[in-house]
Amino acid sequence: MPGHVRSDEAGHEAPKHGQQQQPCRTERKQQKHRGSTTTTTTTTTSSTSTGGGGGGAGLAGERHREERGRKAGEGRSNLGFISRTQTAKYSKMGEQPIFSTRAHVFQIDPNTKKNWVPTSKHAVTVSYFFDSTRNVYRIISLDGSKAIINSTITPNMTFTKTSQKFGQWADSRANTVYGLGFSSESNLAKFAEKFAEFKEAARLAKEKSQEKMELTSTPSQESAPGDLQSPLTSESINGTDEERVTPDMPDTPDTPQHTEARAEPSQNALPFSHSSSNINKHWEAELAALKGNNAKLTAALLESTANVKQWKQQLAAYQEEAERLHKRVTELECVSGQTTVIKSQKTELNQTIEELESSLKAKEEELERLKAEVESANEFQAQKESLAMKLQDTESRNQALEAQLSDLGQRLESSQQEREAFRKSLRSLLELLDSKIFELTELRDTLAKLLESSSSS
Repeated sequence: MPGHVRSDEAGHEAPKHGQQQQPCRTERKQQKHRGSTTTTTTTTTSSTSTGGGGGGAGLAGERHREERGRKAGEGRSNLGFISRTQTAKYSKMGEQPIFSTRAHVFQIDPNTKKNWVPTSKHAVTVSYFFDSTRNVYRIISLDGSKAIINSTITPNMTFTKTSQKFGQWADSRANTVYGLGFSSESNLAKFAEKFAEFKEAARLAKEKSQEKMELTSTPSQESAPGDLQSPLTSESINGTDEERVTPDMPDTPDTPQHTEARAEPSQNALPFSHSSSNINKHWEAELAALKGNNAKLTAALLESTANVKQWKQQLAAYQEEAERLHKRVTELECVSGQTTVIKSQKTELNQTIEELESSLKAKEEELERLKAEVESANEFQAQKESLAMKLQDTESRNQALEAQLSDLGQRLESSQQEREAFRKSLRSLLELLDSKIFELTELRDTLAKLLESSSSS
Protein backbone atom coordinates (compact mmCIF):
# COMPACT_ATOMS: atom_id res chain seq x y z
CA MET A 1 0.00 0.00 0.00
CA PRO A 2 1.34 3.53 -0.65
CA GLY A 3 1.13 4.67 2.94
CA HIS A 4 3.10 1.66 4.11
CA VAL A 5 5.79 2.09 1.46
CA ARG A 6 6.14 5.80 2.21
CA SER A 7 6.44 5.12 5.91
CA ASP A 8 9.31 2.73 5.23
CA GLU A 9 10.98 5.42 3.16
CA ALA A 10 10.55 7.83 6.05
CA GLY A 11 12.20 5.33 8.34
CA HIS A 12 15.20 4.64 6.08
CA GLU A 13 15.93 7.87 4.21
CA ALA A 14 16.84 9.87 7.32
CA PRO A 15 19.84 7.69 8.24
CA LYS A 16 20.88 7.70 4.58
CA HIS A 17 20.81 11.46 4.46
CA GLY A 18 22.51 11.65 7.85
CA GLN A 19 25.68 9.92 6.64
CA GLN A 20 27.42 13.24 7.01
CA GLN A 21 27.05 12.73 10.74
CA GLN A 22 26.03 9.19 11.63
CA PRO A 23 23.77 9.06 14.69
CA CYS A 24 24.42 6.60 17.45
CA ARG A 25 23.03 3.07 17.06
CA THR A 26 20.41 3.60 19.75
CA GLU A 27 19.15 6.72 18.01
CA ARG A 28 18.94 4.92 14.64
CA LYS A 29 16.98 2.08 16.24
CA GLN A 30 14.63 4.57 17.87
CA GLN A 31 14.11 6.30 14.51
CA LYS A 32 13.42 2.96 12.82
CA HIS A 33 11.04 2.04 15.62
CA ARG A 34 9.20 5.32 15.19
CA GLY A 35 8.91 4.60 11.46
CA SER A 36 7.43 1.14 12.06
CA THR A 37 4.97 2.54 14.60
CA THR A 38 3.84 5.14 12.09
CA THR A 39 3.33 2.38 9.53
CA THR A 40 1.16 0.39 11.93
CA THR A 41 -0.96 3.41 12.74
CA THR A 42 -1.40 4.28 9.07
CA THR A 43 -2.43 0.75 8.08
CA THR A 44 -4.89 0.35 10.94
CA THR A 45 -6.50 3.69 10.20
CA SER A 46 -6.78 2.81 6.52
CA SER A 47 -8.72 -0.37 7.38
CA THR A 48 -11.41 1.66 9.11
CA SER A 49 -11.61 4.64 6.78
CA THR A 50 -10.64 5.15 3.18
CA GLY A 51 -9.12 8.61 3.74
CA GLY A 52 -7.13 7.63 6.84
CA GLY A 53 -4.15 6.39 4.85
CA GLY A 54 -3.42 9.85 3.56
CA GLY A 55 -3.46 11.31 7.10
CA GLY A 56 -1.06 8.64 8.44
CA ALA A 57 1.29 9.09 5.51
CA GLY A 58 1.15 12.84 6.04
CA LEU A 59 2.18 12.37 9.67
CA ALA A 60 5.04 10.13 8.55
CA GLY A 61 6.09 12.73 5.97
CA GLU A 62 5.96 15.43 8.63
CA ARG A 63 8.23 13.43 10.92
CA HIS A 64 10.44 12.56 7.98
CA ARG A 65 10.87 16.23 7.08
CA GLU A 66 11.62 17.15 10.69
CA GLU A 67 14.13 14.30 10.92
CA ARG A 68 15.87 15.29 7.68
CA GLY A 69 16.03 18.94 8.72
CA ARG A 70 17.50 17.97 12.08
CA LYS A 71 20.05 15.66 10.41
CA ALA A 72 21.08 18.39 7.98
CA GLY A 73 21.61 20.76 10.92
CA GLU A 74 23.73 18.15 12.68
CA GLY A 75 25.83 17.59 9.57
CA ARG A 76 26.61 21.28 9.31
CA SER A 77 27.39 21.62 13.01
CA ASN A 78 29.82 18.71 13.02
CA LEU A 79 31.84 20.28 10.21
CA GLY A 80 33.08 22.86 12.72
CA PHE A 81 30.58 25.72 12.36
CA ILE A 82 27.24 26.16 14.15
CA SER A 83 24.17 27.93 12.87
CA ARG A 84 22.74 30.90 14.74
CA THR A 85 20.02 28.76 16.31
CA GLN A 86 22.53 26.16 17.49
CA THR A 87 24.88 28.90 18.70
CA ALA A 88 22.05 30.33 20.78
CA LYS A 89 21.30 26.81 22.03
CA TYR A 90 24.89 26.16 23.08
CA SER A 91 25.12 29.64 24.58
CA LYS A 92 22.05 28.78 26.62
CA MET A 93 23.60 25.44 27.52
CA GLY A 94 26.83 27.20 28.39
CA GLU A 95 25.15 29.05 31.22
CA GLN A 96 25.29 25.89 33.32
CA PRO A 97 28.04 23.56 32.06
CA ILE A 98 28.67 20.39 34.01
CA PHE A 99 32.41 21.01 34.07
CA SER A 100 34.61 23.67 32.46
CA THR A 101 38.32 24.22 32.12
CA ARG A 102 40.73 26.17 29.91
CA ALA A 103 43.11 24.54 27.49
CA HIS A 104 44.82 24.93 24.12
CA VAL A 105 42.87 22.98 21.47
CA PHE A 106 44.53 20.97 18.70
CA GLN A 107 43.33 18.66 15.93
CA ILE A 108 45.29 15.97 14.13
CA ASP A 109 46.47 16.89 10.65
CA PRO A 110 44.04 15.07 8.28
CA ASN A 111 46.77 14.62 5.68
CA THR A 112 49.72 13.33 7.71
CA LYS A 113 47.78 11.98 10.72
CA LYS A 114 50.92 12.74 12.73
CA ASN A 115 51.22 16.49 13.30
CA TRP A 116 48.97 18.55 15.55
CA VAL A 117 47.22 21.59 14.07
CA PRO A 118 46.24 24.29 16.60
CA THR A 119 42.61 25.39 16.29
CA SER A 120 42.93 28.30 18.71
CA LYS A 121 45.61 30.94 19.10
CA HIS A 122 45.17 31.01 22.86
CA ALA A 123 43.63 28.96 25.63
CA VAL A 124 39.85 28.63 25.33
CA THR A 125 37.11 27.26 27.56
CA VAL A 126 36.35 23.56 27.09
CA SER A 127 33.11 22.39 28.74
CA TYR A 128 31.07 19.26 29.30
CA PHE A 129 27.34 19.57 28.54
CA PHE A 130 24.38 17.23 28.87
CA ASP A 131 22.03 17.27 25.87
CA SER A 132 18.71 16.34 27.47
CA THR A 133 16.91 16.15 24.12
CA ARG A 134 19.12 13.27 22.99
CA ASN A 135 20.24 12.06 26.40
CA VAL A 136 23.95 12.36 25.47
CA TYR A 137 27.01 14.13 26.85
CA ARG A 138 28.98 16.54 24.67
CA ILE A 139 32.36 18.25 24.80
CA ILE A 140 31.96 21.74 23.33
CA SER A 141 34.45 24.57 22.93
CA LEU A 142 33.57 27.86 21.23
CA ASP A 143 36.06 30.37 19.86
CA GLY A 144 33.78 33.33 19.30
CA SER A 145 30.98 32.04 17.02
CA LYS A 146 33.05 29.09 15.80
CA ALA A 147 32.80 25.67 17.40
CA ILE A 148 36.30 24.23 17.47
CA ILE A 149 35.10 21.18 19.44
CA ASN A 150 31.66 19.56 19.17
CA SER A 151 32.19 15.95 20.19
CA THR A 152 29.55 13.54 21.48
CA ILE A 153 30.89 11.17 24.13
CA THR A 154 30.26 7.51 23.27
CA PRO A 155 31.03 4.39 25.32
CA ASN A 156 33.82 3.33 22.95
CA MET A 157 35.77 6.59 23.28
CA THR A 158 39.01 6.67 25.27
CA PHE A 159 40.84 9.71 26.64
CA THR A 160 44.60 9.12 26.59
CA LYS A 161 47.21 11.09 28.53
CA THR A 162 50.23 11.43 26.25
CA SER A 163 52.25 13.64 28.60
CA GLN A 164 51.97 15.37 31.95
CA LYS A 165 49.89 18.25 30.54
CA PHE A 166 48.50 16.89 27.24
CA GLY A 167 45.68 14.49 26.44
CA GLN A 168 43.77 13.35 23.36
CA TRP A 169 40.73 11.37 22.21
CA ALA A 170 39.48 10.17 18.83
CA ASP A 171 36.03 11.10 17.49
CA SER A 172 35.04 8.66 14.75
CA ARG A 173 31.96 10.70 13.81
CA ALA A 174 33.97 13.84 13.13
CA ASN A 175 36.77 11.67 11.67
CA THR A 176 39.42 13.49 13.67
CA VAL A 177 41.48 13.35 16.84
CA TYR A 178 41.23 16.18 19.37
CA GLY A 179 44.13 17.20 21.59
CA LEU A 180 44.10 19.44 24.67
CA GLY A 181 47.09 21.14 26.24
CA PHE A 182 46.51 22.12 29.87
CA SER A 183 48.37 24.55 32.07
CA SER A 184 48.84 22.05 34.89
CA GLU A 185 48.77 18.32 35.50
CA SER A 186 45.86 18.65 37.95
CA ASN A 187 43.60 20.19 35.28
CA LEU A 188 44.44 17.30 32.95
CA ALA A 189 43.64 14.77 35.69
CA LYS A 190 40.27 16.44 36.43
CA PHE A 191 39.35 16.51 32.73
CA ALA A 192 40.28 12.82 32.30
CA GLU A 193 38.29 11.90 35.42
CA LYS A 194 35.20 13.72 34.12
CA PHE A 195 35.66 12.09 30.70
CA ALA A 196 35.65 8.61 32.26
CA GLU A 197 32.63 9.54 34.43
CA PHE A 198 30.54 10.82 31.51
CA LYS A 199 31.67 7.93 29.31
CA GLU A 200 30.27 5.51 31.91
CA ALA A 201 27.08 7.59 32.11
CA ALA A 202 26.78 7.43 28.31
CA ARG A 203 27.19 3.65 28.44
CA LEU A 204 24.45 3.33 31.07
CA ALA A 205 22.15 5.63 29.10
CA LYS A 206 22.75 3.56 25.97
CA GLU A 207 21.91 0.34 27.81
CA LYS A 208 18.70 1.86 29.21
CA SER A 209 17.66 3.14 25.79
CA GLN A 210 18.32 -0.30 24.28
CA GLU A 211 16.17 -1.91 26.97
CA LYS A 212 13.35 0.55 26.32
CA MET A 213 13.70 -0.02 22.58
CA GLU A 214 13.46 -3.80 23.04
CA LEU A 215 10.38 -3.42 25.26
CA THR A 216 8.64 -1.08 22.81
CA SER A 217 9.65 -3.05 19.70
CA THR A 218 8.03 -6.29 20.97
CA PRO A 219 4.35 -5.18 20.53
CA SER A 220 5.23 -3.57 17.20
CA GLN A 221 6.55 -6.90 15.90
CA GLU A 222 3.43 -8.69 17.16
CA SER A 223 1.16 -6.28 15.29
CA ALA A 224 3.16 -6.48 12.05
CA PRO A 225 1.21 -9.48 10.55
CA GLY A 226 -2.05 -7.62 10.99
CA ASP A 227 -0.61 -4.63 9.17
CA LEU A 228 0.12 -6.74 6.14
CA GLN A 229 -3.57 -7.75 5.93
CA SER A 230 -4.79 -4.22 5.26
CA PRO A 231 -7.81 -4.13 2.89
CA LEU A 232 -6.52 -0.98 1.20
CA THR A 233 -4.58 -2.71 -1.61
CA SER A 234 -3.98 -1.81 -5.20
CA GLU A 235 -6.86 -4.06 -6.19
CA SER A 236 -9.29 -2.38 -3.80
CA ILE A 237 -8.30 1.04 -5.08
CA ASN A 238 -8.18 0.39 -8.82
CA GLY A 239 -10.60 -2.60 -8.87
CA THR A 240 -9.98 -6.18 -9.99
CA ASP A 241 -8.97 -7.11 -13.48
CA GLU A 242 -12.57 -7.76 -14.39
CA GLU A 243 -13.70 -4.45 -12.91
CA ARG A 244 -11.01 -2.57 -14.78
CA VAL A 245 -12.04 -4.20 -18.07
CA THR A 246 -15.81 -3.93 -17.64
CA PRO A 247 -16.17 -0.12 -17.73
CA ASP A 248 -14.18 0.03 -20.96
CA MET A 249 -16.51 -2.38 -22.82
CA PRO A 250 -19.27 -0.89 -25.00
CA ASP A 251 -22.64 -0.32 -23.34
CA THR A 252 -25.36 -1.99 -25.44
CA PRO A 253 -28.85 -3.19 -24.49
CA ASP A 254 -28.07 -6.59 -25.98
CA THR A 255 -25.59 -7.44 -23.26
CA PRO A 256 -27.44 -7.68 -19.92
CA GLN A 257 -24.52 -9.41 -18.22
CA HIS A 258 -22.31 -6.51 -19.09
CA THR A 259 -24.97 -4.12 -17.82
CA GLU A 260 -25.08 -5.91 -14.46
CA ALA A 261 -21.31 -5.99 -14.30
CA ARG A 262 -21.17 -2.28 -15.01
CA ALA A 263 -23.76 -1.48 -12.37
CA GLU A 264 -21.60 -2.85 -9.56
CA PRO A 265 -18.52 -0.74 -10.39
CA SER A 266 -20.69 2.34 -10.72
CA GLN A 267 -21.78 1.90 -7.11
CA ASN A 268 -18.11 1.75 -5.91
CA ALA A 269 -16.81 4.42 -8.28
CA LEU A 270 -17.46 7.32 -5.87
CA PRO A 271 -15.45 6.03 -2.84
CA PHE A 272 -12.63 4.84 -5.11
CA SER A 273 -12.37 8.22 -6.83
CA HIS A 274 -12.54 9.96 -3.45
CA SER A 275 -9.71 7.77 -2.10
CA SER A 276 -7.64 8.37 -5.22
CA SER A 277 -8.07 12.13 -4.91
CA ASN A 278 -6.97 12.00 -1.27
CA ILE A 279 -3.91 9.95 -2.21
CA ASN A 280 -3.10 12.36 -5.03
CA LYS A 281 -3.38 15.28 -2.61
CA HIS A 282 -1.14 13.44 -0.18
CA TRP A 283 1.49 12.78 -2.84
CA GLU A 284 1.27 16.38 -4.03
CA ALA A 285 1.84 17.55 -0.44
CA GLU A 286 4.73 15.12 -0.15
CA LEU A 287 6.17 16.39 -3.43
CA ALA A 288 5.88 19.99 -2.25
CA ALA A 289 7.52 19.07 1.05
CA LEU A 290 10.31 17.26 -0.78
CA LYS A 291 10.80 20.27 -3.04
CA GLY A 292 10.99 22.49 0.03
CA ASN A 293 13.48 20.14 1.66
CA ASN A 294 15.43 20.04 -1.59
CA ALA A 295 15.58 23.83 -1.63
CA LYS A 296 16.69 23.85 2.01
CA LEU A 297 19.33 21.22 1.31
CA THR A 298 20.50 23.17 -1.74
CA ALA A 299 20.84 26.28 0.41
CA ALA A 300 22.67 24.23 3.02
CA LEU A 301 24.94 22.84 0.30
CA LEU A 302 25.70 26.35 -0.96
CA GLU A 303 26.37 27.46 2.60
CA SER A 304 28.62 24.43 3.09
CA THR A 305 30.43 25.25 -0.17
CA ALA A 306 31.03 28.79 1.03
CA ASN A 307 32.14 27.43 4.37
CA VAL A 308 34.48 24.98 2.59
CA LYS A 309 36.20 27.88 0.84
CA GLN A 310 36.56 29.64 4.15
CA TRP A 311 37.79 26.42 5.75
CA LYS A 312 40.36 25.98 2.98
CA GLN A 313 41.66 29.48 3.64
CA GLN A 314 41.74 28.78 7.36
CA LEU A 315 43.38 25.42 6.68
CA ALA A 316 46.10 27.12 4.63
CA ALA A 317 46.63 29.62 7.45
CA TYR A 318 46.65 26.77 9.97
CA GLN A 319 49.16 24.84 7.85
CA GLU A 320 51.44 27.87 7.74
CA GLU A 321 51.02 28.27 11.47
CA ALA A 322 51.66 24.53 11.92
CA GLU A 323 54.86 24.75 9.85
CA ARG A 324 55.99 27.71 11.90
CA LEU A 325 55.15 25.86 15.11
CA HIS A 326 56.88 22.74 13.77
CA LYS A 327 60.03 24.76 13.13
CA ARG A 328 59.66 26.29 16.55
CA VAL A 329 59.24 22.81 18.07
CA THR A 330 62.36 21.65 16.20
CA GLU A 331 64.26 24.64 17.56
CA LEU A 332 62.94 23.94 21.03
CA GLU A 333 63.92 20.28 20.69
CA CYS A 334 67.45 21.37 19.72
CA VAL A 335 67.42 23.78 22.62
CA SER A 336 66.07 20.96 24.78
CA GLY A 337 68.98 18.75 23.69
CA GLN A 338 71.37 21.56 24.48
CA THR A 339 69.51 22.06 27.73
CA THR A 340 70.32 18.47 28.70
CA VAL A 341 74.01 19.09 28.06
CA ILE A 342 73.77 22.40 29.89
CA LYS A 343 72.04 20.67 32.80
CA SER A 344 74.83 18.07 32.99
CA GLN A 345 77.43 20.83 32.76
CA LYS A 346 75.51 22.76 35.38
CA THR A 347 75.53 19.69 37.64
CA GLU A 348 79.27 19.31 37.15
CA LEU A 349 79.77 23.02 37.76
CA ASN A 350 77.64 22.80 40.89
CA GLN A 351 79.77 19.91 42.12
CA THR A 352 82.93 21.87 41.25
CA ILE A 353 81.52 24.92 43.02
CA GLU A 354 80.73 22.82 46.08
CA GLU A 355 84.25 21.38 46.03
CA LEU A 356 85.72 24.87 45.59
CA GLU A 357 83.52 26.18 48.37
CA SER A 358 84.70 23.41 50.69
CA SER A 359 88.30 24.06 49.62
CA LEU A 360 87.76 27.78 50.11
CA LYS A 361 86.35 27.11 53.55
CA ALA A 362 89.40 25.02 54.40
CA LYS A 363 91.65 27.76 53.04
CA GLU A 364 89.79 30.34 55.09
CA GLU A 365 90.25 28.21 58.19
CA GLU A 366 93.94 27.82 57.36
CA LEU A 367 94.14 31.57 56.73
CA GLU A 368 92.60 32.24 60.13
CA ARG A 369 95.12 29.88 61.66
CA LEU A 370 97.94 31.60 59.79
CA LYS A 371 96.60 34.98 60.90
CA ALA A 372 96.69 33.77 64.48
CA GLU A 373 100.20 32.48 63.94
CA VAL A 374 101.20 35.80 62.35
CA GLU A 375 99.75 37.66 65.27
CA SER A 376 101.66 35.44 67.66
CA ALA A 377 104.75 35.86 65.47
CA ASN A 378 104.25 39.61 65.59
CA GLU A 379 104.10 39.39 69.33
CA PHE A 380 107.23 37.28 69.30
CA GLN A 381 108.85 39.79 66.97
CA ALA A 382 107.93 42.63 69.27
CA GLN A 383 109.32 40.66 72.16
CA LYS A 384 112.37 39.87 70.06
CA GLU A 385 112.85 43.53 69.21
CA SER A 386 112.46 44.52 72.82
CA LEU A 387 114.89 41.78 73.81
CA ALA A 388 117.24 42.86 71.04
CA MET A 389 117.10 46.41 72.30
CA LYS A 390 117.70 45.14 75.81
CA LEU A 391 120.52 42.98 74.50
CA GLN A 392 121.99 45.90 72.63
CA ASP A 393 121.72 48.02 75.76
CA THR A 394 123.27 45.21 77.72
CA GLU A 395 126.03 44.85 75.16
CA SER A 396 126.69 48.57 75.26
CA ARG A 397 126.75 48.43 79.03
CA ASN A 398 128.93 45.34 78.79
CA GLN A 399 131.28 47.18 76.49
CA ALA A 400 131.38 50.06 78.95
CA LEU A 401 132.00 47.61 81.75
CA GLU A 402 134.66 45.87 79.69
CA ALA A 403 136.25 49.24 79.06
CA GLN A 404 136.07 49.94 82.73
CA LEU A 405 137.37 46.46 83.45
CA SER A 406 140.20 46.96 81.00
CA ASP A 407 140.99 50.29 82.61
CA LEU A 408 140.80 48.70 86.02
CA GLY A 409 142.97 45.90 84.76
CA GLN A 410 145.48 48.35 83.48
CA ARG A 411 145.30 50.27 86.71
CA LEU A 412 145.57 47.01 88.65
CA GLU A 413 148.51 45.99 86.58
CA SER A 414 150.14 49.35 87.12
CA SER A 415 149.33 49.14 90.80
CA GLN A 416 150.74 45.65 90.88
CA GLN A 417 153.81 46.89 89.13
CA GLU A 418 154.04 49.73 91.60
CA ARG A 419 153.48 47.30 94.44
CA GLU A 420 156.11 44.99 93.06
CA ALA A 421 158.44 47.86 92.78
CA PHE A 422 157.47 48.91 96.30
CA ARG A 423 158.15 45.39 97.48
CA LYS A 424 161.41 45.38 95.75
CA SER A 425 162.28 48.66 97.37
CA LEU A 426 161.09 47.38 100.73
CA ARG A 427 163.08 44.19 100.27
CA SER A 428 166.10 46.15 99.39
CA LEU A 429 165.36 48.40 102.30
CA LEU A 430 164.97 45.40 104.60
CA GLU A 431 168.16 43.97 103.32
CA LEU A 432 169.77 47.25 103.93
CA LEU A 433 168.14 47.43 107.30
CA ASP A 434 169.26 43.90 108.07
CA SER A 435 172.75 44.73 107.11
CA LYS A 436 172.62 47.83 109.22
CA ILE A 437 171.12 45.88 112.08
CA PHE A 438 173.85 43.26 111.68
CA GLU A 439 176.42 45.95 111.70
CA LEU A 440 174.84 47.47 114.76
CA THR A 441 174.75 44.08 116.38
CA GLU A 442 178.38 43.63 115.68
CA LEU A 443 178.93 47.08 116.91
CA ARG A 444 177.10 46.31 120.09
CA ASP A 445 178.93 43.19 120.54
CA THR A 446 182.10 45.05 120.04
CA LEU A 447 181.05 47.71 122.43
CA ALA A 448 180.01 45.14 124.91
CA LYS A 449 183.26 43.45 124.62
CA LEU A 450 184.90 46.67 124.99
CA LEU A 451 182.88 47.40 127.99
CA GLU A 452 183.67 44.09 129.46
CA SER A 453 187.21 44.48 128.68
CA SER A 454 187.22 47.88 130.08
CA SER A 455 185.49 46.79 133.18
CA SER A 456 187.78 43.93 133.67
CA SER A 457 190.65 45.99 133.28
